[in-house]
Amino acid sequence: MPPVHLSSLRPYLPTSSLPSPPALVPPTAGFSSRELGRCRPRFLGILLGLADSRRQGRMAASSSLRLILGSSSSSRRQILSEMGYKFTLLSADIDEKEIRKEKPEELVVALAHAKADAIMEKLQNNGMMKEILDSQESTLLITADQVVVHDGVIREKPSTPEEARKFIKGYSESHAATIGSVLVTNVKSGARKEGWDKAEVYFHKIPDEVVESLIEEGNVFYVAGGLLVEHPLTSPLVEAIVGTIDSVMGLPKSLTEKLIKESLEEP
Repeated sequence: MPPVHLSSLRPYLPTSSLPSPPALVPPTAGFSSRELGRCRPRFLGILLGLADSRRQGRMAASSSLRLILGSSSSSRRQILSEMGYKFTLLSADIDEKEIRKEKPEELVVALAHAKADAIMEKLQNNGMMKEILDSQESTLLITADQVVVHDGVIREKPSTPEEARKFIKGYSESHAATIGSVLVTNVKSGARKEGWDKAEVYFHKIPDEVVESLIEEGNVFYVAGGLLVEHPLTSPLVEAIVGTIDSVMGLPKSLTEKLIKESLEEP
């Protein structure tokens, strides 16, 4: 079976400065059932995650549901759109460095709560809260956060070219794990549902020229750990993923759908 690369499964480019992505192909296109049976489990995680998106997309937002995505991440915006939802965007504008936890799972959940707190305050100050409370719609706020763990060390967004270079080169030596949280807040009641998800990414050797191009381009400074699996320069270098591509990109679809459903079922 020919090698399977992320670029052939789910093309996505993070900024408008890059070329437009080609059309999305079905996750199992070009593979016989026998070939799929021989796929390594790591790649099956990608294939199954992509196939799952079709089922999740059928749960499109109804007219009685209003969603607010509390994120400036272009990846999260695309993923939530792929799930079939329409939503309003608000950013939290918090200093993430002020919140520290030893465990990555606790850190990303704490940061998602801090973002939700900041946006709830913003809704009070800009008059949107009164509009929401007067409405018959259910209004849910989604916030999320992500870190990368490499060799047991938590990595957030790189702040300097030197740090980005160290991060990216390290992924050639050992795998990276992404830990991402999702928090869904019922804006009217204040009730919250939270969870976190983990995925692992394995790279082939990343050439120095690719590292320097990524740093010069600048997108690595806006993602946890400088980890870009969907970028056209890095996607051919991804050996395998354990988990789903949407989890690696910052918004696990199945977890998000589950928390939305639980929030809507609350009395």
